Amino acid sequence: MTTEPEVLCRIEGRVGRITLNRPQALHALTTNMCRLMTDALLAWRDDPGVELVMFDHSGERGFCAGGDIRMLAESGAGDGRLAREFFFTEYRLNDLIFRYAKPRIVFMDGITMGGGVGLARPCRFRVATERTTFAMPESGIGLFPDVGGGWYLSRMPDHIGLWLALTGARIKAADCELLQIATDYVDSSRLPELKAAILAAPQRTEALLTEFEGDAGRPTIAQHQDEIARLFADESLEGIVAALLAAGTDWAGEQLKILATKSPQTMKVSLRQLKLGARCVAFAENMAMEYRIGARIVQSADFIEGVRAVIVEKDNAPKWSPATLEQVTESHLDAIFSPLSSEEEWSPLP
Repeated sequence: MTTEPEVLCRIEGRVGRITLNRPQALHALTTNMCRLMTDALLAWRDDPGVELVMFDHSGERGFCAGGDIRMLAESGAGDGRLAREFFFTEYRLNDLIFRYAKPRIVFMDGITMGGGVGLARPCRFRVATERTTFAMPESGIGLFPDVGGGWYLSRMPDHIGLWLALTGARIKAADCELLQIATDYVDSSRLPELKAAILAAPQRTEALLTEFEGDAGRPTIAQHQDEIARLFADESLEGIVAALLAAGTDWAGEQLKILATKSPQTMKVSLRQLKLGARCVAFAENMAMEYRIGARIVQSADFIEGVRAVIVEKDNAPKWSPATLEQVTESHLDAIFSPLSSEEEWSPLP
């Protein structure tokens, strides 16, 4: 008996096509999947027969729900070696897509979260549908918004990226267009026709997207954009919480309830991550920072506890440690962000 590969990589016409093929796990990324995609991209990089790279997925449930969290938690509970190997490989893939010389198109149909965002966001053309749900939900399991979150989220307007990182809010296609997470909106029923047209004439991709463009509707974030800009502007998490308390609105109250369920450590890590990511001049510089965080966070008590509470036992009652924002000190954060030894540091592919 043969099993299908976790990623289908092939050339169709003049298009290098990468199809995530782990539908039973919502295409959650494994180290092997990242390696398969990396190998294909490297093989096509100098191939004159490949004009464009297309990312999509098999099945109907979504593009990619993130990384293989159970594996990361099991490794983190031990020596962490396999988890660090995954991050190292995944971040190299993220960086490779970011600086790839050929056009890339991704179909963000359905759930696009965490590691899926790391694949999608560096693509030139990012197609959302009425089924798209975007989120960086890591704060709920004691992880952090990696795969380039420090770069992308920090460059969103009006502190919306920070709001997404802290709350793990889920947004739909219209919001994705507003925030430039998606470049185009196409009804899911038209995707087979659009893909066939692109495969037949990849040089017409931009024109085809215009021809197939649909109406995503009005972005819901827009009605709260001014509030987010005002209430998430403080330099500290304590200041943001104070601003939300002082606001006294129903929406601010909802945000406070959400933040109360998140890991205090993760929220403070995310805030510092976005501050530093905003100052990075190269994407690889940001990824090196995120690898330092990931290498340590994956073995932290919060990550192990978050996975237990949300994914394994599903009681949704994690006991965070440290338990409060005040207990997450600057020296605590310094240890998470500090450089690794020279042989342990992350590096991009040549």
